[in-house]
Amino acid sequence: MKVLIVYAHPEPTSLTRQLVDVTDETLSAAGHTVVHSDLYGMKWKAVYDADDFPVRDNPERLSFIMESGHAYASGHQTPDVIAEQQKLLAADTVILQFPLWWYGVPAILKGWIERVYAFGFAYGYQNGSNEFRFGEGILKGKRALVNVQAGGPAADYGPRGINGPIEQLLFPLTHGALFYPGMDVLPTHAVYGAGHVSTAEEVEAIKAAWRVRLAGLFTDTPVPFRSQNGGDFPDRHTMADHVAPGQTGLVAHVADPDDA
Repeated sequence: MKVLIVYAHPEPTSLTRQLVDVTDETLSAAGHTVVHSDLYGMKWKAVYDADDFPVRDNPERLSFIMESGHAYASGHQTPDVIAEQQKLLAADTVILQFPLWWYGVPAILKGWIERVYAFGFAYGYQNGSNEFRFGEGILKGKRALVNVQAGGPAADYGPRGINGPIEQLLFPLTHGALFYPGMDVLPTHAVYGAGHVSTAEEVEAIKAAWRVRLAGLFTDTPVPFRSQNGGDFPDRHTMADHVAPGQTGLVAHVADPDDA
């Protein structure tokens, strides 16, 4: 398989970067091809702005949707964006590795998503509408796994923890950026207390747990997010009354496997 690792940490000796090395070593040893997108190392341009559209469709007013679609369709995207889109299309699996900063991804990773996910590519796929999304789209058939390093202890991210469950904090990423264009998203692998790791033994235990998780990369069951076109959203907007009765919010978007 071909695996794309997209990672964001500026410090080469950080726990995040050490776990990236484990990913590379483990998957390469198993015979897989590993491709890297080291966002800090690449000096990735994180800000999405007019410079992303060297050939404007409308030079008078900047519409990101219109200009993104025009650049993608006409072949006038910037070379860095084209290269990352090609990596995504070639990959069988995408692994995102990053620290949790202010309850979300580092800005440079958010900027990668904003710039690479062009209109016509990751949204507005095929016909410019919302028909092919949330379970369908250009990345359908690929797997995605998030590895996040959280500074606080696991208790802070428990069902009643002060920070909230990690899967809910990362819902905009897992459901919104990975499942939206069609990827099968595996349960998040979080390292808690990352800001307090101080011994080599602790680091080795974290690496060992990540190796175990990587062993199931192609076999683990994805999160059963409800697909847009599977019948749960008859108008492509609102969940049908008979689906997840009594549930609202984020939890309603995850199906009970026993209902399948």
